[in-house]
Amino acid sequence: MARDIATTDAYLVSPRQRKKVEMLFAHLKRILKLGRLRLRGPNGARDEFHLAAAVQNLRKMAKINPMRGLALA
Repeated sequence: MARDIATTDAYLVSPRQRKKVEMLFAHLKRILKLGRLRLRGPNGARDEFHLAAAVQNLRKMAKINPMRGLALA
């Protein structure tokens, strides 16, 4: 049964999707310094994670759709 699952398209796509998620967490930990939480308690940790995820999303959106009319120095 495991060999049958290993030949499906979904099984081949899953490692790529998992790697993308792992890379996002690695970026949060290394670049955005989220390896150690600064806010206390579960609510503080959740808020800090949500803020960091929002920053990641804003950075992605800025890369996808850069502002027009700005001259780069």
